[in-house]
Amino acid sequence: MCGIAGVIAENRDQADIAKTVGLMTASLSRRGPDSEGSAAWPHVVLGHRRLAILDLSPAGHQPMLSEEGNVGLVFNGCIYNFQHLRDELIARGHNFKSQCDTEVLLHGYQEWGIDGMVPKLRGMFAFGLWDQRKRSLWLVRDRLGVKPLYVSESASGIAFASTHAALAAAGFGGELNSQAVLEFMHWGFISDERCIRMGIRKVQAGTILEYRNRQVTERTYWTLPEVDPGANIRFGDAVDQTEAVFLEAVRLRLIADVPIGALLSGGIDSTLVCWAMAKLNAKISAFTVSAPGDKADESADAQHTARKLGIPHQIVALPQEAQPDLDTLVDAYGEPFAASSALGMLQVSQAIKPFATVLLTGDGGDDVFLGYPFHKYFWMAQRTAKFLPAWASSLWKPIHTSHGSITDRAKHFLDFATGGLGAVARMQNGLPYLERSRMLGSRLDQRAIAERQLPMTVAAARQLLPDILRYEQRTRFVGEFMTKVDGATMHHSLEARAPFLDHHLWDFAARLPYQVRMHNGQLKAILREIVRRRIGPEVAFRKKQGFTIPVERWLASRWRKPLEELSRDSVLEAEGWIRPGTLRPAVKEALRSGVAPVALWHLVVLNHWRKRHPG
Repeated sequence: MCGIAGVIAENRDQADIAKTVGLMTASLSRRGPDSEGSAAWPHVVLGHRRLAILDLSPAGHQPMLSEEGNVGLVFNGCIYNFQHLRDELIARGHNFKSQCDTEVLLHGYQEWGIDGMVPKLRGMFAFGLWDQRKRSLWLVRDRLGVKPLYVSESASGIAFASTHAALAAAGFGGELNSQAVLEFMHWGFISDERCIRMGIRKVQAGTILEYRNRQVTERTYWTLPEVDPGANIRFGDAVDQTEAVFLEAVRLRLIADVPIGALLSGGIDSTLVCWAMAKLNAKISAFTVSAPGDKADESADAQHTARKLGIPHQIVALPQEAQPDLDTLVDAYGEPFAASSALGMLQVSQAIKPFATVLLTGDGGDDVFLGYPFHKYFWMAQRTAKFLPAWASSLWKPIHTSHGSITDRAKHFLDFATGGLGAVARMQNGLPYLERSRMLGSRLDQRAIAERQLPMTVAAARQLLPDILRYEQRTRFVGEFMTKVDGATMHHSLEARAPFLDHHLWDFAARLPYQVRMHNGQLKAILREIVRRRIGPEVAFRKKQGFTIPVERWLASRWRKPLEELSRDSVLEAEGWIRPGTLRPAVKEALRSGVAPVALWHLVVLNHWRKRHPG
């Protein structure tokens, strides 16, 4: 794991370009505390901060150059199958000077070209590769968007970095992006389609960006497969194949020259990771984060699992903070980010760093194996829609608004069964509250979240689950889940590896019919069956908790100080993002009721971010 940066500027002095890249790498120091490096060609400078994981010697230093110096590479991430690719390249006559995965990218590009090499990579990665002979830059991001990559383009050149903050520190980017601000107010994160500042954007997951002759072109090299309608696979066979691919994914992620740990909660995903480690005879400690006295504390369950697996286990108690550490939250994520569980992930990373530099996690299992309650709920709505006539949507709408005896749960289900993705998007998260309270300011006039404008039809409801999976992957999966883990771990110079994010596993699981992944109506049925077989039913069917922080209650009680500050000193009202005079009554009502709408938490974070980044 590292921080990468680079600038190509045909009309700028070479020393000025080097200074600019130096500002970016300084901003990336926490991502790479072990060493710093740069390399230059006329009007081109690449910069790097290294967190040494494989081959800790200077041979792994970056930027890494080809023997003749015409090709330079800066790389963030890990190529898990690098040893296999290295052997293949050696057989083709390539000579290696290091034992690290970075050099495989360099020789792989020389042997196969960028489009031939990238599909061979199995890992998480963001890299920039400059070819002086072709005067071309390639920026590449991994298939699932695990590693971040930001870019800023102009008529005279291009700049890139691992974070928005690094580009902003060097003067790239302009005023705030109003659409990104609206997204943040709604979701509490910014999707990968936007960035908080104009003039900066994100390279999309599964994309190769090429810069040549002052022109940018992009191409997608991977997309999530659709369900295979002709798949005729038995549940037991799906379980067997999943287990085999998963074990291989874990094995590949155990390669490192630094201490490795694993995060063990009470859930089945991290339990499977630890089971696989034990089966592979990996002598790695598992860590459980304890929140003493909290009802969501899973340390007792995790301790029971660790004993059952026979693996070394440590419990790390989280400090019980009186107030949320908003400064650290803002600094770790660069762009505004309000996932409340990120506060816990930051504490987890800080607590584990003294024991390990690589941390295996259970992230990703719910997303492709269908582990969230809404997956089953939306699947049921989709199946119901298949029996409804097309005119059911227009019939239901007036009934919904006028019939008070129908429960909210039933109303929502019929909304989804007659409206599809448009109905789901209209009710989610922060904007409905802000709109009802007439709080949106003049700078957000005439702006909307596109999915909330979708027509609500029975035809859309008949494909609700696949639409939701694509929508979630494009928004929350990359913008919140991947961002949360990367930002928190890298802020504490820790590399997170998630076997469930292996693209071979996703290629297989995404094609499975929904009735296989939710066998007998059971969420995440395939993974639960592996746990049942290999560990035991009491773990397989343990109630899912997940790490949560009750931000809506705490913000109106133990965290009331930042909420009160929001109503007294709001940059958001002063700048026109929130209508003047609307925050004070909203905060007063939240404190009175003891519950703060999640939208107010989003505004607390955004207001704090704006105070620390006023430009």
